[in-house]
Amino acid sequence: MPRRRFSREFKLSAVKLVNEQGYSIVDAAKSLGIDAANVRSWVEKFSQEVGLAPSGEGAVAAELRRLRKENARLLMEREILKKAAAFFAREQP
Repeated sequence: MPRRRFSREFKLSAVKLVNEQGYSIVDAAKSLGIDAANVRSWVEKFSQEVGLAPSGEGAVAAELRRLRKENARLLMEREILKKAAAFFAREQP
């Protein structure tokens, strides 16, 4: 199978998905139909260029989404632990 070649514009659009729109590297790769390792290397390579580094509202929005997701996970874990503690407290004589 021949090796796929990607244009610079395609690579830059993948980097912008990650840096500006808040996609994770894996999600960006899935949406573009390519391997996550490609996107990861492009982000490392092209984020050094002016205008492509995560900044401004895109970076803030991405961080906010990540923190909200983490907060929801932690709240769920806390509820599970509360229920488990109540269950084991009832079991002891």
